[in-house]
Amino acid sequence: MQDDIPVGPKKKMLSSNNAGRGGLTREVQAKIGQQLRSIYNDVVDQGVPDRFLELLNKMDADKKKTDKDVG
Repeated sequence: MQDDIPVGPKKKMLSSNNAGRGGLTREVQAKIGQQLRSIYNDVVDQGVPDRFLELLNKMDADKKKTDKDVG
């Protein structure tokens, strides 16, 4: 009865002349790339919140002070 136990998802084979890296067609890769660029551009356009900039500036100041004390 062990033959009835699923061993994992079955993979669909793509023809080798139309599949790129990872077994995805060029069209699928291009669509994924477009969507990722769109999402990434939205995030970049949002900028860095002021509270993060303040923390980064404080960390830089602390590091400079530490470097000055050590060196």
